[in-house]
Amino acid sequence: MGRGSHGCSVLGSSLLLLFCLGSAAAQKASTWKTLSGDSPLVIAKGGFSGLFPDSSEFAYRSAPGAALWCDVQLTKDGAGICLPTINIDNCTTISNFDPKGMKTYNVNGAPLKGWFPVDYNSTELLQQVFLKQSILSRTVRFDPLPIVPVEDVLSKYKTPAVWLNVQHDSFYSQFKLSMRSYILSVSKQFVVDYISSPEVNFLNSLLGRVNKKTKLVFRFLDEQTIEPSANQTYGSILKNLTFIKTFASGILVPKQYILPVTKDNYLQPHTSVVDDAHKAGLEIYAADFANDFLISYNYSYDPLAEYLSFIDNGAFSVDGVLTDFPITPSEAIGCFSNLNDSKTDHAKPLVISHNGASGDYPDCTDLAYQKAVADGADVIDCPVQVTKDGIPICMSSIDLGDVTTVATSQFASQTTVVNDIKATPGVYSFNLTWEDISKNLKPKISNPMSKYQLYRNPRNRNAGNFMRLSDFLDFTKGKDLSGVMISIERAAFMAQKLGFGVVDAVIKALDDSGYSKQTTQKVMIQSTNSSVLVKFKQQTKYNLVYMIEEDVRDAAPSSIADIKKFADAVSVNTMSVYPATDNFLTNQTTSLVQSLQSAGFPVYVYVLMNEFVSQPYDFFSDATQQINAYVKRPDGGVDGVITDFPATAHRYKLNSCMNMGNNTPGFMIPAQPGGLIESMVGAAQPPSTAPLPPLTESDVTESPLPDVNNNAKAPASSHAAIRVRTDVSAVLVTLMLCTSLMI
Repeated sequence: MGRGSHGCSVLGSSLLLLFCLGSAAAQKASTWKTLSGDSPLVIAKGGFSGLFPDSSEFAYRSAPGAALWCDVQLTKDGAGICLPTINIDNCTTISNFDPKGMKTYNVNGAPLKGWFPVDYNSTELLQQVFLKQSILSRTVRFDPLPIVPVEDVLSKYKTPAVWLNVQHDSFYSQFKLSMRSYILSVSKQFVVDYISSPEVNFLNSLLGRVNKKTKLVFRFLDEQTIEPSANQTYGSILKNLTFIKTFASGILVPKQYILPVTKDNYLQPHTSVVDDAHKAGLEIYAADFANDFLISYNYSYDPLAEYLSFIDNGAFSVDGVLTDFPITPSEAIGCFSNLNDSKTDHAKPLVISHNGASGDYPDCTDLAYQKAVADGADVIDCPVQVTKDGIPICMSSIDLGDVTTVATSQFASQTTVVNDIKATPGVYSFNLTWEDISKNLKPKISNPMSKYQLYRNPRNRNAGNFMRLSDFLDFTKGKDLSGVMISIERAAFMAQKLGFGVVDAVIKALDDSGYSKQTTQKVMIQSTNSSVLVKFKQQTKYNLVYMIEEDVRDAAPSSIADIKKFADAVSVNTMSVYPATDNFLTNQTTSLVQSLQSAGFPVYVYVLMNEFVSQPYDFFSDATQQINAYVKRPDGGVDGVITDFPATAHRYKLNSCMNMGNNTPGFMIPAQPGGLIESMVGAAQPPSTAPLPPLTESDVTESPLPDVNNNAKAPASSHAAIRVRTDVSAVLVTLMLCTSLMI
């Protein structure tokens, strides 16, 4: 019997439409370093199990371009069903159906407590027990869903291949259930492309009894685990691949067999296992891929980069990958392979760093800027703060506690409350001199997703050197950059409370560095304050970028007219382009990008991050999918992205599927807002949210910047008050000791 070709008929959602419009990978003319020379196989573990419950109909129907993986389990009456584990408590509602059904059985020589499929007949499981999401960090809004029979996977879903995995043949034999007989039976009725097992005897029992086109694959478990029939560790068996070749055509190994990692999660050099397998005539497949699992820090939270390291590293390619997120390896194979020598830069989007490559190194350090340039950023940025001695520096936060080690330094006691900034104490850049900061403090990497226990590049958490604005401008000259962006906030506070004219100081630094006299690199000035940009427009011809802080759905014509008086481009936040609720994109219409672009403004979106928890589920825990959605948005894509990870955005610009028009493969079609929510049943949908407001003229209009207060006293730390006076030509710093220090 053949497989169904109606893989898009059941859900009827825009999500499924996305996958079904073009699920075939874009074709590559080059030869792969796989055993056959063909492109690697994408194997969807339980379907698209990174989003939907593993082995559910939703999951299987959402991965039509991938081979469908089914973990075969047997029921009490010998029926085959697809369930990810033999203990079915975590992945089903079995404990609700049979609260007292917990038992303890011997599984691979060890006792295992739980609920097992062998205790229930197929009618009970298929009609009264339902699948649920088994990984706690994933959404449960698609639960519950029916359990799927093996025969359905073999016949109903559109797929290039079906892969049956038999994990526990010896367990079922205890109950006089023959997994071998079941597999042979379905092999006679349906096309089974792959059968895998970690048990040597089971695969040997199938040899010569299944279709000649069916590939038998030996699955390796942890190297120290003992294979039951051979009574050897899997690590020992790995050394005898010629033995495996006698009963199998391939091997499936944990990805760490190929690219091991250190205890602190950094990559080690690759092993020879891929070459060894190919020399033995064995295909080799890598397992354990999931976009929402912690991957090596070397990948900078970019799952696409991880897949490419297994299929397109110049040295070898695995023959396939087993993944919970089939969309990402599909895009890796179809659109992002063989790009190392590509000179094709599709121009859009403009890649603007956010505090340098701050996803890999501490914000605004020399290392962060060096990596941003090396990673292909078009524009690198410097957010300006001021020191106690009136020196403009590049620092992402005015509070040194956010981005330096000041809390553990000799300056830790110099805290003060500045209500104009925040209500809690801090040690601010204007509390310390440049020498205090540069010689006594270390940078501290930003970890915006630390509440989820996701940390950036721990080995380099304090690496790099701080940079003055003048250092930054000296560094950027002559680099392969289209421009620099200088961000200015709290200019009014600096003028009134610190006596520091930040606009004048920035203009002077640009003049001193020669930027005002060159046209090779564009100078961009960004601010959320229109008053700052108005003053720059009065005194310079730099490119001025207005940053909209508010979440807005559109901009009133009067507000756009006001912005045109002082700005050349606009930055908007991610929520204003794609509103979300409970981490799902809504179908709420936003016209902000179109309205701004119609008025002649390039639009940049901020801030993009690679950590999967920063992205709505609609982007499939894949930063590349997120970028694609913003750039290829049907109602108007953004012109640039402001990102902590310039490498990911730059690689996107090189992809070979960028301009394929109607031939764009399904995995590169932008997410449709509301698509996932539409797939949910009734009460499972997140609560609806009120429409975002429009941007109004009153949101934009500000009073002019105040004159610099030459008599200002900076907010005092516990030991000192500071007076800073700045004009275009000079900086005067006066330190006044407190009475307590004079006594």
